[in-house]
Amino acid sequence: MTERPPAPQPLRVPVADSHCHLDIADPPDDWLSVEDALARSTAAGVSRIVQIGCDLPGARWAVEAARAHEQLVAGVALHPNEAPLLARAGTLDAGLAEIDALAADPVVRAVGETGLDYYRTGEDGRPDQEASFRAHIEMAKRHGKALVIHDRDAHDDVLRVLEDAGAPDRVVFHCFSGDAAMADHCSARGYWMSFAGPVTFKNADGLRAALAVAPMDRLLVETDAPYLTPVPYRGRPNASYLIPHTLRAMAEVKGVDEDTLASAIAASTEAAFGSW
Repeated sequence: MTERPPAPQPLRVPVADSHCHLDIADPPDDWLSVEDALARSTAAGVSRIVQIGCDLPGARWAVEAARAHEQLVAGVALHPNEAPLLARAGTLDAGLAEIDALAADPVVRAVGETGLDYYRTGEDGRPDQEASFRAHIEMAKRHGKALVIHDRDAHDDVLRVLEDAGAPDRVVFHCFSGDAAMADHCSARGYWMSFAGPVTFKNADGLRAALAVAPMDRLLVETDAPYLTPVPYRGRPNASYLIPHTLRAMAEVKGVDEDTLASAIAASTEAAFGSW
């Protein structure tokens, strides 16, 4: 079913969607314009969005969109799965150089999503992923931007590279997918953990255990829209206005009321990305 879900009851305390892809249409014939997306999200109590560009066209788009809309800030990077493709084409260095130039723009608050993805890229592509990841870490530190991490089936190596390269002051694990032990590890290092729709899924007990031990001041919420739509609309197109479903599920796990959690998330988002 591809029809967009209905709007939920709005949040009383506004929060930001810390990771969204407004430029990606899913499905193509049901694309939300930026203006429509912002109007719907604001009505739901999601007043701000971090727009993530994860390839060169997407990164350029994110910067232009953030320049045009005050509710948006941008993150720019080459997604881990992009790195081996560009390396094979001989254009990885040029791509990283363009991301570096875009990262200097004031509307860019994050370098990411970068990291490692062992789900779609085999062992032959891992050295290029790691080289790209290290380059993005260096960029984030030099530009003073948050580092937004994509970590899929690669927990140990992501943490290893962060330790070896030296993590930036601000690190966000986008769509956190680790267990409680990893949440403790990230908490000890001051990393933020951003939870998305999967925390609402029936089979996500391990993820909820991680959320349960994560400190309130290390929590963010996101959609990764148009992907990872929360229950009860899993499988339908996701958008920032659906954040209330995820936040309410998170509040239940944490044993706090939604206003308390929303206030903590709003403060954490500002600490990670600055105010806008």
